[in-house]
Amino acid sequence: MVIRIILAWLVMAGAVLAQGDTRLMILHDHGNPVVSEMVELTIRGEYDLTVSLEDMQFPNSPDYDWIQIARDDWHKDRVNGRLLQIFERKIALFPRREGAIQVGPISHKLTYVQNNGQRAETTVTAAPITLGVRPFPADTPPLSASRLVLTDELSAEPGRLKKDEILTRRVTIEAVGALAHHLPARPDLSEPWLILFSQPETRETVLTEAGPVARVVWEWQLRPRTGEPAILHAQAFPWFDTDHRQVEVAPLKPIPFGFAGFGSNFGASDQIAWRNWPLAALALGGGMAASLGLMLHGQGLLPVAAIRTRLRRLLPGPHARAMRRAADAGDLAALRDAADRHLRWRGQPAPPILAELDRQLYAPDPPPGFDARRWLAAFSRTLRRG
Repeated sequence: MVIRIILAWLVMAGAVLAQGDTRLMILHDHGNPVVSEMVELTIRGEYDLTVSLEDMQFPNSPDYDWIQIARDDWHKDRVNGRLLQIFERKIALFPRREGAIQVGPISHKLTYVQNNGQRAETTVTAAPITLGVRPFPADTPPLSASRLVLTDELSAEPGRLKKDEILTRRVTIEAVGALAHHLPARPDLSEPWLILFSQPETRETVLTEAGPVARVVWEWQLRPRTGEPAILHAQAFPWFDTDHRQVEVAPLKPIPFGFAGFGSNFGASDQIAWRNWPLAALALGGGMAASLGLMLHGQGLLPVAAIRTRLRRLLPGPHARAMRRAADAGDLAALRDAADRHLRWRGQPAPPILAELDRQLYAPDPPPGFDARRWLAAFSRTLRRG
């Protein structure tokens, strides 16, 4: 029993700093994280010195990301009965890969005041530590957090939109204990039946008392091309809950679109009136027949659908009047709708110039000086060249 007491006393004595001595350590809250999980490090110095200046650089590494999460803390405290100057720096570290990851060594350069009033310098070094990082427990880009909140806000009821009404969708993801670049990339919401304008995303890491909080905000302006009911597909973002040690899923739910008080297609009347344009055009003969012959010359017999498409590109189309009326009235939503129906009638893809009109419709601060008539003339020229 006496021998055990003596051995314990010798161990404690070895841990006590001698007069003017120093010690620097790397402490961590847990040593077996998964990839991307936050590990809180404390760089602690115990100095029997009067420190006046200091400098410490935390080492970068391709094996981890890191961020300082609090101001350096200098205070005095008693350690084993002696009053020492204590230094603490808090670091959040995020492993990028699985396996053994070494952190450190870390050096702390100190300028201190000697008993004779003169200044001297010394460098204290903390031995490295090793973290055993486990694989991320899902076959997805790693995202770990102690808490994650996804907010999906809509400006209107998507199932009862009015004609020409634009739906704004704003999605915010906040993850406690993560960095902004860990959050998922903006999902692709594009659909053939949907007009979509994406606002620039905002992505940031905010330091709070609970630790770093990663935040991303996505915003879209959405408008279906027709009044036909449709569903915008769902999205899922898996993440690892570090408190409960399990994979969770943050969902973007599907959105059913529909229109209140409108039929299946806003342009149905125009489409019915012009449904037989190709047949009527063939009956015109003369110049139109000659144009058709020149267009198909040397190409052999084309399929009926191809002939119909090529013929339609020679005609003004059933939506020309609607486009002119909308441009004259400055009704950009009606102009966009008529232009879209005109493109589908002609069987042509949307030209880049359509983005100028979308920007006026959907951007929060559209460029000034937009002339709808001038845009329509340029749009028509682009289609003729195409």
